[in-house]
Amino acid sequence: MKSKILLIDQDIPLQTMLAEHLGKLYRVVTANNGLEAMRKAFSEHPHLVIIDVELPGMDGWEVIARLREISSIPIMILTKKSTETDKLRGFTLGVDDYIIKPFSYAELLARINAVLNRTRRGTGTLENIIIVDNLMIDLNRREVRLDSKLINLTPTEFRLLEILTRRHGKAVSEEDLTRQMWGEYRQEGSTVLRRYVWSLRNKLEEDQANPRWIVTVRGFGYMLE
Repeated sequence: MKSKILLIDQDIPLQTMLAEHLGKLYRVVTANNGLEAMRKAFSEHPHLVIIDVELPGMDGWEVIARLREISSIPIMILTKKSTETDKLRGFTLGVDDYIIKPFSYAELLARINAVLNRTRRGTGTLENIIIVDNLMIDLNRREVRLDSKLINLTPTEFRLLEILTRRHGKAVSEEDLTRQMWGEYRQEGSTVLRRYVWSLRNKLEEDQANPRWIVTVRGFGYMLE
């Protein structure tokens, strides 16, 4: 199976050209800005990220820093920024290679192959990470981040959030949640469940009275919107 590359650049003509040529050898996924890049990184599970640090909104430096917080996925910078300070910043963040525009396609291809050969897919994957907007759940590390801020959850709170996240956008009944949480359904379990919903909301929501994340579906259960 071909390796998958996530190519992130706001220069659409260049991105299109590179995607066409690299697409002969790899599966290529593209993004034009930082937020889209983060979403594609989690949804597409690329083997390699190639990124320009000059991006609208969330810039490439921040994208790299966020990815490095949770993964060792290979990252190459492809940019016009050529100062030693920029290069040092990139390598300090943990990138695997730094290429300056303009560049030789043959050299780019050789360096892509070198990075992929050095870093076989394994510990760097993002397959066990779930992201919904600015909420990120790392199932391996059992960490939750909201706007990159670490949220400390108890094991039971984490399990509740994991179940709701996997069913994102769908209502889950109290009975189903209780069974998945504790292995069986008992009437008193609904009361315990509601306590944990309240506790989880207390850590995630700005306004418990008008929750953004954990929404009550009256007479049925809960849903992660």
